[in-house]
Amino acid sequence: MDTVLFLALGLLAQIKSDKQQLGSVIYSIQGPGVDEEPRDVFSIDKFTGKVFLNAVLDREKTDRFRLRAFALDLGGSTLEEPTDLEIVVVDQNDNRPVFQQEVFTGRVLEGAIPGTYVTTAEATDADDPETDNAALRYSILEQGSPQLFSIDEHTGEIRTVQVGLDREVVAMYNLTLQVADMSGDGLTATASAIITVEDINDNAPVFTRDEFFMEATEAVSGVDVGRLEVEDGDLPGSPNWAARFTILEGDPDGQFAIRTDPKTNEGVLSVVKPLDYENCDQYDLRVVVQNEAPLQAVASKAERGQARVRVQVQDVNEAPVFQENPLRTSLAEGAAPGTPVAAFSAQDPDTQQLQRLSYSKDYDPEDWLQVDGATGWVQTQHVLSPASPFLKDGWYRAIILAYDDASPPCTATGTLSIEILEVNDHAPELSPPSGSLCSKPDQGSGLLLSAVDEDLPPHGAPFHFQLSPRFPELARNWSLSQINMSHARLRLRHQVQEGLHRLSLLLQDSGQPPQQREQPLNVTVCRCSQDGTCLPGAAALRTGGVGISMGALVIVLASVILLLLLALPVALLARFQQQSWDKGLLQGLQDDLRDNILNYDEQGGGEEDQDAYDISQLRHPTEVAALSTPLGRPPLRRDAPFGRARPPPPRVLPASPADIADFINDGLEAADSDLSVPPYDTALIYDYEGDGSVAGTLSSILSSLGDEDQDYSCLQDWGPRFAQLADLYGTPRGPE
Repeated sequence: MDTVLFLALGLLAQIKSDKQQLGSVIYSIQGPGVDEEPRDVFSIDKFTGKVFLNAVLDREKTDRFRLRAFALDLGGSTLEEPTDLEIVVVDQNDNRPVFQQEVFTGRVLEGAIPGTYVTTAEATDADDPETDNAALRYSILEQGSPQLFSIDEHTGEIRTVQVGLDREVVAMYNLTLQVADMSGDGLTATASAIITVEDINDNAPVFTRDEFFMEATEAVSGVDVGRLEVEDGDLPGSPNWAARFTILEGDPDGQFAIRTDPKTNEGVLSVVKPLDYENCDQYDLRVVVQNEAPLQAVASKAERGQARVRVQVQDVNEAPVFQENPLRTSLAEGAAPGTPVAAFSAQDPDTQQLQRLSYSKDYDPEDWLQVDGATGWVQTQHVLSPASPFLKDGWYRAIILAYDDASPPCTATGTLSIEILEVNDHAPELSPPSGSLCSKPDQGSGLLLSAVDEDLPPHGAPFHFQLSPRFPELARNWSLSQINMSHARLRLRHQVQEGLHRLSLLLQDSGQPPQQREQPLNVTVCRCSQDGTCLPGAAALRTGGVGISMGALVIVLASVILLLLLALPVALLARFQQQSWDKGLLQGLQDDLRDNILNYDEQGGGEEDQDAYDISQLRHPTEVAALSTPLGRPPLRRDAPFGRARPPPPRVLPASPADIADFINDGLEAADSDLSVPPYDTALIYDYEGDGSVAGTLSSILSSLGDEDQDYSCLQDWGPRFAQLADLYGTPRGPE
C-alpha cells in the first residue's frame, strides 16, 4: 500500500492499495487523533484513501501522531496487512521566550575586581529546541552609567566588568535584562536584576573632636562620666561600623572603662573603681578607637583615630575607713571588767578637710564592751558569762561605728570579732559516783568509770584516773586502769567483804595548768551470777550504797538550821505564855497537886519504861565520843518480834565534816537492817505502872463511860477562874 503526501490545505496524505482497482477497496485509519484522544483531528475518504486534517495542530502539545491504515475489499476481507502512518507536526515560532523570574537578585562586595560573578538570569522557550525558534540570546538593556556589569548572551551569567563599586557611593544597582529567540532576532521577553553592593570595612572610625572634657565624683563607682562621639562611613550595625575603644595611657590602676553604645556607636566612659580626690584630682586619658572587624587594606588611614580625654575629679565628704575590718582579737575567759580588748580606730580619707572622728557601739547584745568615743579604744565593762547565748563557737561579735563631724556626717561600720579563749577553771567530775562490783575478781568486767569536764578542749580530756594518794591502803584491794581518754575501769585485786565500800579517787584533766579533784566513789560489792550480774539477794546492799552528795547535804543542813532559827523565838514565846498561864491557873493549888501529879519530860511508858529504845542513837556524834566507857550490850526491846537478835556493834565516828553524809547514810542503813527495832507502824507495848500509887491515874481507860459518875465539885474550890467550869459540870450551890 503506497502513501502519497499532498500539500493541499487540509489534505495530509493518500493511501492506495495495489491489490484492487479503484472503487473496489475500502480504506480506514485508527489511532490517536482518530478514535483516540484527541479525537476527530484526522479523517480518511474510505473509497479514495485520502487523509485530511480537521483541526489546528499544536506541536507544543503533541509533536507527532502514529496511525494504522487498513485496506478491505467490499466483502470486508483484509486485502493487505495494516500499515503505519506517522504524522510529524512541524514547529513554528509561535512561543515567546520566558524568564524564570521576574526579578533576579545578586550580591557583590564593594571594590570587587572585574570578572567577579554576581548572578545568573535564566529563560525558557516552548518551541522546538532543535530549531532556531528556541535559540535564546541574553542582553542588558539598561544599567545606568558607568557600565559596571555585563551578561553572557548564551548562559545569562552577570559579572563585573570594571572596578569602582563603592557601597558608600551606590549601594544597589537595578539592571533591565532581555532574552530573544531566533538567535536574538525573534520573539523577546524582559526581566529585572537587582544587585546589592555588600559593605567591607574600608572606612576607619574617627573621633568628632580631638579632645574631650569630663567631670567625675570621687568615692563612687559604676557611674557614667561622659560620651565620646565617633563617625564611620561603613554600614551601620555591622562589625565594619561598630566601634571599640581602648584607653592607651593615663589609667594605670584601671579605674575607668569605655563601652560602646550599640545604637549610636558612641563610647561611654564610666568609673569602675572609686576615685580619690586626695590621691589624684585630674586624669589625662589617651583613647584610641577601632572597628570590631579588621580594616581592609584599601581603606585610607584615619585622621582622628585617637583623642585625649581630661577627667576632673570632684571632692566630696567620704566616710571614715577602718584599717582592719573585721578586726579579730582574743580574750581570756572570765576577763575582769576594764580589761583592754583592742584599739578599733578608723581614718578619715578627707585629709584636706579638718574633721574629728567619734566612735560608738551599734551592736553589743551582752552590753559587755565599752568604747571610748574619742579614740575607739575598746575594753570590757563586766565579766562575760560563758553561757551567753551570743557566744557562737567561742566567738563574740560586736559592731562599732565611726563617724565624722561633717554636715551631713558620714559613718563607717566595723565588725569586732573577739575569740573567747578557754581557761581551765573546772576540774573533772566522776560520772557516775557509784556502782557495783562482783565480790570475786574473776567475775564480771569491772566497774566502768567516766569523767566529764565543763571546760572546752584542750582543757578537758584526756582525763587521768587514780586512787587517792591520801589513802594508800586502797591499792591493796583495788586496781584502776585507763581505757581511753575519758574512761577507766575499776577492779578488785582479791575477794573482799560484800557490802558498801567507799573509795576516794583523784581525777585530773589535761588543761594548762591542769585541774584535779578528789571525789568519793560508792562501790557495792555483791555476790554475782556466772554472767557477772548481782544476784537478787544483793539488791538491798546495792540500794544502800547510793549516797547523797556533799553539796546536797550542805543544803539540807542549812535548811534545817534556818527552820530551827525561825522556830526558836516562836517556841520560847509560847513557852513563856504557857508558864504564865500555869502559874495563874494553879496558884494556891500547888500544895494540893504536887504529890499527885508527876511532871515527865519524856514521852514514854512512864518512869519505869527506860528500855523502850537506845537513847544513844539520838545523841550527836560528839556527845557519843565524849562517853568514856563503852555502852556494852544495850537492853533489848521486849516488844520487838526479834528481841533476841544481837544489835550491830557501835559505828566509827566520822573523822571530818566531809564524812558526815556517809555517817548519816550508814545510820540509815543500820536502822533499816536492825532486826531488833520494830517498824514505825508497830504498836508499842509499855510496862504496867502497878497498883497503889498515891497519885491517881491520868488515863481515861478506867473511867466511867458517862459524865454523871464524875465528881466536879472540887472545881468550886479552885477559885474564880474555874467558876465557869464549876457552873457547867459541878453541883450547883444553894443560896447562902
